[in-house]
Amino acid sequence: MKIQFLGAIREVTGSKHLITTEDGLKLLLDCGMYQGKGLETDADNRDLGFNPSEIDYIILSHAHIDHSGLIPFVVKNGFNGTIVCTHATRDLCAILLSDSGRIQEHDTHTHNKKRAKEGLPALDPLYTIQDAESALQCFVSVSYGKVFKISKEISVKFTDNGHILGSSSVNLVFLKNGEEKRLCYTGDIGRQNNLILKTPQPFPQADYIITESTYGDRLHDHRTQSEKRLQEVIVNTCVKKKGKLIIPAFSVGRTQEVVYSIHLLMDKGWLPKIKVYVDSPLSVNATNIMRMHPESFNEEMLNRMETDSDPFGFNNLTYVRSEEDSKRLNNIQEPCIIISASGMMEAGRVKHHLANSISNPKNTILVVGYCSPRTLGARIRRGDKEVSIYGIKYTVKADVQILESYSAHGDYAEMMLFLSCQDKKKIKQIFLVHGEYETQLHYKKSLEENWFNNIMIPEKGQEVII
Repeated sequence: MKIQFLGAIREVTGSKHLITTEDGLKLLLDCGMYQGKGLETDADNRDLGFNPSEIDYIILSHAHIDHSGLIPFVVKNGFNGTIVCTHATRDLCAILLSDSGRIQEHDTHTHNKKRAKEGLPALDPLYTIQDAESALQCFVSVSYGKVFKISKEISVKFTDNGHILGSSSVNLVFLKNGEEKRLCYTGDIGRQNNLILKTPQPFPQADYIITESTYGDRLHDHRTQSEKRLQEVIVNTCVKKKGKLIIPAFSVGRTQEVVYSIHLLMDKGWLPKIKVYVDSPLSVNATNIMRMHPESFNEEMLNRMETDSDPFGFNNLTYVRSEEDSKRLNNIQEPCIIISASGMMEAGRVKHHLANSISNPKNTILVVGYCSPRTLGARIRRGDKEVSIYGIKYTVKADVQILESYSAHGDYAEMMLFLSCQDKKKIKQIFLVHGEYETQLHYKKSLEENWFNNIMIPEKGQEVII
């Protein structure tokens, strides 16, 4: 059996890992899009490294676009197999992939205007909204813990890894000549103390593990510290400076957790009455899907729901759908909080909020998650004094704060705790993916110091026989 590492290799985007069995069956673990700087990553996304028509199954760990975003593209280009995931992942993909198709169409249309002025031919979008909707016909969803038979010799079981709603570790069993090989692809590993979701669950003993390493060189603040920091940022911006707090946040997971955190702070009386706006139609839809899947919620959240039927709604909170209402937020003079997608600040309505707010020292930009190095979010969080938004240069005068404890990725201690359910002596090899190379080297050393052995950091395109 062969594994080829095709994406999210020594970087944190574009997750794709191809398994080819001795019988020639091809399984693709995730089918993620490279995210970074709009059409600058277009060539990377079109160069798949495999023929879509030859893939038999896509096993999807979760719905984030850097793990699912190329599914419509491969379906459009010949994939006619089955996509297997959890129920919540399928529900989220229904909205996330359509939204991604809309972004592809919009970005390509804008780019083609520039090409026309230069006398260059028009480009086709990577895929369209229609392509995304067509791709959903390939999905088959199963419950956590249920064994899904891919063939007589191969089965898969999803276990909850607590990253986002519906996220999972992929546990594959290969049977050949009476001998079993067990492979776990951890997907993205969640936090130990998520406000909303269950703690990552133990997974079956594996011979081979493909695991993420996003935060393999750092530790997050504890939940109580992050709650206090969030309160301080809100009070400093909205009460003391009387400015706007702009929170770029991913529509799935991050937005709901920030909204719930503000809800808790207000219930405790730690915040004055401040208007809060969630300005993202996608976030509204994702929140509604979260309401449909309480089976993923932790005990604390379920207990709260016995007395609070809607933890994602409270007085002074407004969910903004229309473009007109979104633009009106720019004219608000009173202090407020605006939570808007996307988290990396490369697309979505958050860009016009940044353009409107980033040069005013009364305002604050609060970064609550990872930003790929080539993104606008990365430039803002690293302290660039000037950034380009919609092709216009803006001086960064707003305060920039970073609160990584709201990340959906576990830190290196949490990732090692997640792996601790395994008998280390039975693990034949560990492959580190989904992390920047220097971070992976740090994490590899930490794992070795904790008696994990045979750890490999593959190169892009590398093939390994197991």
